[in-house]
Amino acid sequence: MDAQRARQRHGRGLRAAAVLLLLLGVAAAGCAEEEDPTYVALGDSFTSGPLIPTNDHAGGCLRSDHNYPSLVAQEAGLELVDVSCSGARTADLTGTQTVFGNAHPPQLDAVDPDTDVITVGIGGNDEDVASLLFGYCASLGAADPTGTPCTLQDSAQPVPMAARLQTVRTNLDAAFAEIRERAPEAEVIAVGYPQLLPAQGSCPDRLPIAPGDYAWARGLNAELNDAVADAASRAGFDFVDMWAASEGHDICAAEPWVNGAASDPEAALAFHPFAVYEREVADRVLDLL
Repeated sequence: MDAQRARQRHGRGLRAAAVLLLLLGVAAAGCAEEEDPTYVALGDSFTSGPLIPTNDHAGGCLRSDHNYPSLVAQEAGLELVDVSCSGARTADLTGTQTVFGNAHPPQLDAVDPDTDVITVGIGGNDEDVASLLFGYCASLGAADPTGTPCTLQDSAQPVPMAARLQTVRTNLDAAFAEIRERAPEAEVIAVGYPQLLPAQGSCPDRLPIAPGDYAWARGLNAELNDAVADAASRAGFDFVDMWAASEGHDICAAEPWVNGAASDPEAALAFHPFAVYEREVADRVLDLL
């Protein structure tokens, strides 16, 4: 009888040891297969990097494999979901964006409570800020190169740009609040806009705005960056201040970070960032991470 009980105890011990080894094996396998932290990149063309080699047309979104999300993900070991898209507005974070007939789902569909890192660079297309600077003002400047046609035209509008920028601020607040609601634990970094116009001087060949309008346009550029910075502060996000970082690298500078009207399709789309800008943003995002 004692021998039988001993054999039973021995059998139970072997089974317990087998279960323990199995559990340890499962735990070890789980650690080995742990996925990289997830990183979702939201934003417009200053994030997607149109025509920076090598470029994926992505249904008109024009995402580069050398945009700052790609650089950050590669160097920080993050699993990237890049949904940035050229022409995106804050409304496209929660609504469908159509580019050249291609429908893109809301960018925030890529974000969920398990998202670890988010970058967002957006706002420049709201209220047609970018198209006003590089389209409408440029056409006015061609017709009146010695005056201040864009400044005068803006002051004559029922809703001048100063008031429209308040709408941009409201849009950014709502967008950033939605990001935080969808990913309450994520580290979120908002990226501002660089200096596009010089503090002094002009370069009509690269930036065909009437020289008299440069001060007004630079002020608009600065206000846009401030709007992103203020919204990030209110949301509790980190902020990458590319306005300060890009001093001396505007479109007219000897070493610009943003392409001008004389577009070099081998480097970047006109009035959009070069690869050097994306590298500079990536370095600052990596510092925060």
